[in-house]
Amino acid sequence: LGQINGLSVIDLGDYAFGTPTRISATARLGNGEVVDIQREIDQGGPIHAKGVLILSSYLGRRYARFQPLCLSASLVFEQTYGMVEGDSASVAELCALLSAIGDVPLRQSVAVTGSVNQHGEVQAIGGVNEKIEGFFDICNARGLTGDEGVIIPAANRKHLMLRPDVVTAAEQGRFHIWAVSHVDQAMELLTGQHAGLPDQEGIYPTDSINGQVQQRLAEFFAVRQHLIGQGHQMDD
Repeated sequence: LGQINGLSVIDLGDYAFGTPTRISATARLGNGEVVDIQREIDQGGPIHAKGVLILSSYLGRRYARFQPLCLSASLVFEQTYGMVEGDSASVAELCALLSAIGDVPLRQSVAVTGSVNQHGEVQAIGGVNEKIEGFFDICNARGLTGDEGVIIPAANRKHLMLRPDVVTAAEQGRFHIWAVSHVDQAMELLTGQHAGLPDQEGIYPTDSINGQVQQRLAEFFAVRQHLIGQGHQMDD
């Protein structure tokens, strides 16, 4: 729950390689704030901070259009000791956040790269080949089981120019590359559940991913209203 494999690229001048990074998220009752821990300690750049703010806008637009977003959440890149910059991990961050809110477990054999906008649409990123090959190398060294793979933006399909060993493994079904255009597709791949479509009133099916997230946020709102009615001061 609330944990996912993001992908980044380390550039050493003449050589660049991809490496997975553990991203984790937590969620609880609060005042609608999504905290970027990297930003709080001056370890995150402005583009990364912008990506996290977009996640807050997405949550509010999709799940809390007619009620306050009574959520306090945090996101962090685990065991990073330098600056974190860019928005290419925002899809992974959003998936981890949705997992934490809705108590939906994520597959840990899959890594995710991609930028997301306020409507949940997945946007192209740089270094897609290095990221795929970096995750493949680690999975291959540990032994491929056929369950491993990388989720990339559909807009990056035309940029793929992978090593022959990665292509061969994909052809044999030992490694997978999925191209998605919306975060719902990424969540379906990561969870094995349907994302769900809203009805005319904007309510998602309770047995869907979006339904579970929507229901949990509604519970947060109800608890907050109850506590306020009891005279409690609601501060983070």
